[in-house]
Amino acid sequence: MPNVMPVNDPFLFIVVALILLMVVAQSVFFLTRAWKRALSLGMPRATLVRVVKTSATFTVVPAVSILIGVIALSRKLGLPLPWLRLSVIGAITYETPAAEAAARAVGTTIGDTATALTAPQYTAIAWVMTLGIMAGIVALPILCKRLLSGVDKLERRDRKWSDIFMNALFMGMLSAFLGMIFGHVTEGLTGWIPVFVMLVSALIMLCVGACIRLLHWDWLTDYALPLSMVGAMAMAIPITQWVQGVAV
Repeated sequence: MPNVMPVNDPFLFIVVALILLMVVAQSVFFLTRAWKRALSLGMPRATLVRVVKTSATFTVVPAVSILIGVIALSRKLGLPLPWLRLSVIGAITYETPAAEAAARAVGTTIGDTATALTAPQYTAIAWVMTLGIMAGIVALPILCKRLLSGVDKLERRDRKWSDIFMNALFMGMLSAFLGMIFGHVTEGLTGWIPVFVMLVSALIMLCVGACIRLLHWDWLTDYALPLSMVGAMAMAIPITQWVQGVAV
């Protein structure tokens, strides 16, 4: 088919690699400047080494969940686009739902790996994933200071209502994702598969939280999200097979 999009075309890999090289170069530049500035302020080199090692650990471990998102999206979108989106300013909590919503709008799904994307479908998904996340970049310098000052005023005026307001914002964000999970429950038992996978993920997270709180395994804190994601993804296979067997 001439209209099929080559999602793993070498040109896309080259473009993405160039962009990420610029991002890495910026990171190295500011890391070097920060290191020199810290030494000029009299901070011991041993302390700086410990800071770098700790920061590297806290960066690499949570990134496992991002790698899972790249792998999951790459089966339909190819590697370059997810690699780019989840390496710069993207977030797995946004990119995956955005890609799925855009894919459904153009007549396919991210899980449908049997059919290839056409160029218009790929372009639409890429625009949704990119433009959506850019709203935060544009709005942040304009609205962030006002929002934070408003929250600070509310907190000074009434701490209870400030907590309620922040919790309401958080629950509102969760509701958007819950809508996607429960959006197909009316389609029969197979529509409940995302719900069952979510419950397994929540159970794993509760078990990890219990280990941290009761057994004082604080080192598990950075592994909580990757463990819940990997565990739920692994359990999604037997859950899907069981549900499809029952549905038949």
